[in-house]
Amino acid sequence: MVIKRKKREDSRAQLEFSFGRPKEKDRNAHLGGKSFYFFDFDDNVVYLSTPIVLFHKKTNKEVFVGSGEFAQENKRIGKSGPYADYYLNFDDLTGSFRYFRDHSFGLLDKIVRKKQTFVQDVAKAIQNAEYDWKAPSWNCFYHATFNNRPTSVITARGHDSDTIKEGVKLMVKEGHLPHEPNFLSIYPVSNPEVRVALGDKELTSSIAELKRGAIRESVEEAIRIYGYSPHHRFGMSDDDPHNVELITEEMKTLKRKYPEMSFFVIHTHQDHFVKEEVLQHKLKRKKKSQNFEQVALI
Repeated sequence: MVIKRKKREDSRAQLEFSFGRPKEKDRNAHLGGKSFYFFDFDDNVVYLSTPIVLFHKKTNKEVFVGSGEFAQENKRIGKSGPYADYYLNFDDLTGSFRYFRDHSFGLLDKIVRKKQTFVQDVAKAIQNAEYDWKAPSWNCFYHATFNNRPTSVITARGHDSDTIKEGVKLMVKEGHLPHEPNFLSIYPVSNPEVRVALGDKELTSSIAELKRGAIRESVEEAIRIYGYSPHHRFGMSDDDPHNVELITEEMKTLKRKYPEMSFFVIHTHQDHFVKEEVLQHKLKRKKKSQNFEQVALI
């Protein structure tokens, strides 16, 4: 199994596709195939300000860190570096990731139409300049939405899927998306019910392992809904290196099961991305010079 790689630099400030742009046919539509787009959300499609909470080992004092800093420091938390004296608390209600979970609202909250933190953070983000909140895969997400490609959101968050949809609807309402995506599936893999559905009955699997299972289920769901075609194309974009590693392994497994289909992994990071196609044989394919929008598409 080999991987074909393409890399291109691009700034974070990405322009939206024009609303007057004609819809594009799926590149394999004439062969009966479809392209399926799978996205991680945070720091991949959108930059959100949702904080992770660290707790001091002695005083339990809380320190808030962003997802970008957490990605850099998480392996050292409690061991070395600036957060050597802190720890992670995994309680969904009061712990480190409480803002990445939904919470039950009382009657008063419902009366004033209080929103879940994800929806609040999306609303806050899209009030800023576009280059502040549009992450590397935004153009690809917009393209998939604009052209009604079957789309899956596979995120480490633990919200209900309806909460994710509500946040995306807000982007539609504010004119950043032309309409709602053609959702194939939504997997907030830290949600306990989602974890169990993915086979993690003991709630012990890592986020990367859960995302791997969500990809597998999404591919099978695509085939159930749209039928089998050797010309189907599947791509997943994510910004976390460890997630990308296991995502790639899952794509290799799927390639062995469906050797005629095409599978892609897109690793996004700050101002660039690396696109990899999983190939079954050691065959070199001709590389074409493409602009960012074209390279980002599967």
